[in-house]
Amino acid sequence: MVFQKGWIDQQGMKKEIIINAAANETRIAITEEGRLAEVFVDTANKEKMVGDIYFGKVAKVMPGIKAAFIDIGLSQDGFLHFSDIGRRFEEYNAMIGEEDGEDEGESETSGEPALAETGVQTQPPHRPPAPAPQTGRQPGGAPAHEPQPPTAPKIQLEKGQEIIVQITKEPVGKKGVRVTSEVSLAGRFLVLLPFDGKIGISRKISNFREKRRLRKIVQSILPPSFGVIIRTVAEGKEDSSLKKDLEDLITTWREVEHSIKTEKAPALLYKDMATTSSVIRDLFSNDVERVVVDSKKLYREIRAYIKYTSPQLLEKIELHKDRAPIFDVYGVEKELETSLSRKVWLKSGGYIIIEQTEAMVVIDVNSGRYAAKKEQEQNSLRTDLEAAREVCRQLRLRDIGGIIVCDFIDLDDERNKRKVYEELKKEFRKDRAKVTVLPMTEFGLVQITRQRVRQNILHSFTEPCPACGGTGLVQSKTTTLNVLERWIRRFKTESTEKRLVIRVNPELADILHGGTVSRLKKIMLKYFLWIKLEPDPDLPAGEFRCISPKQGNKDVTDQFK
Repeated sequence: MVFQKGWIDQQGMKKEIIINAAANETRIAITEEGRLAEVFVDTANKEKMVGDIYFGKVAKVMPGIKAAFIDIGLSQDGFLHFSDIGRRFEEYNAMIGEEDGEDEGESETSGEPALAETGVQTQPPHRPPAPAPQTGRQPGGAPAHEPQPPTAPKIQLEKGQEIIVQITKEPVGKKGVRVTSEVSLAGRFLVLLPFDGKIGISRKISNFREKRRLRKIVQSILPPSFGVIIRTVAEGKEDSSLKKDLEDLITTWREVEHSIKTEKAPALLYKDMATTSSVIRDLFSNDVERVVVDSKKLYREIRAYIKYTSPQLLEKIELHKDRAPIFDVYGVEKELETSLSRKVWLKSGGYIIIEQTEAMVVIDVNSGRYAAKKEQEQNSLRTDLEAAREVCRQLRLRDIGGIIVCDFIDLDDERNKRKVYEELKKEFRKDRAKVTVLPMTEFGLVQITRQRVRQNILHSFTEPCPACGGTGLVQSKTTTLNVLERWIRRFKTESTEKRLVIRVNPELADILHGGTVSRLKKIMLKYFLWIKLEPDPDLPAGEFRCISPKQGNKDVTDQFK
């Protein structure tokens, strides 16, 4: 089953936004019923990139994987899959003088593109065009066929071709950003879709009369060749607020158009709001009880923005004046520490283990204690149901995307397996990301895919260990010493030098010096080589460096590997 963003109605759920601003880092916490649900981190060296628009050049076309790499001026080229080349590609090309595009008449749709309620994760929509109606009869008197949706246009990309793209996914690990040619601009109440000509409305607005009212307002103010998505926060807003938001978005788009004529690719055309501003823009609505911030400067900025867009929410913005750290006061810091741990305890005494790899995430559910055999099924069910709720919360909190496999405690009754699956479905309806969940297999495994847009929280607060390179394992000392001895043998085979300086971790130095006849002496006698051993605490235990005095203290380690 696939869950679209924002399916569940969360009215009545106590939600708060807590903002901690430091000199080089801003942390934004979203709490639900007093528990941490989502975290966003904005640092000086890791700025939010989703939503940024670039004027780029095609660096490489890869027909085999149906994709192209776009040079947008970053250290890694952006990845553009052919499926992300929008139907309005010709219109965007016309903006940079490649060919003329035609404006289409305005139309409307009641469907909701993916972007409608993505919050900070501003991802441009990919909607198939509406099928053209067919009437009359086919030649020979046969009845007309059902209308078929037109196939996507065949776009021929060439190396060096200039192209306008927007970032939809942050870089993850060694992968660069993902981009689309279907550009959009997110505002407070509306999302502007240049050249689209359609009107979409958030599914979270359920009142039919309100939908009709909003659509009529937008139809009356929307210029030709532009499309919009009406966001959930637009519900109940006056036409003046929508008009003001639309005018701001169109002004921004005109600036982007002007930049295209003056900039030379690759170049940044539009920088989306920083994380804090975009969280306030996208998530601060009537269902949020309050926003608490510990920075006077940020407090004034948020108030100025909300006063301009949603003045009725001003009274919900508070300045944290307590001397105690804001995340400590609201219990966020403690839960944040849990989000970085492999093991997460459950109230029942059970726990889950979260293992992240480059390919997928594996979650193991454990009961944590012995249960009597006659109660085993019910105890396992209770633990699995609690684990299902915690798994959903942890995936949102850590912002884990991609493929997730969850190994629940074995259940014999098919009805109980169904209960766990239904619990997962219910909890994932709170998630703004797109999630797909498959029923539990006979081995107790549940397969989940979750939309990946930005780096998960683990990458925001951690970096790979310099000793193990992020594997969690380091080479044993015995193996390192054996590698060192093989290096010395290779060195003596290829060189006539008789002196060497070897730098190793102090722990390895102790082992080499240890014993009645040390291992170091044995090596020197075996290879007729004088070795000066230098302990270096900065070297990882699994590494060594070999220096040649004869060559002017040159590091020759790599030369004889």
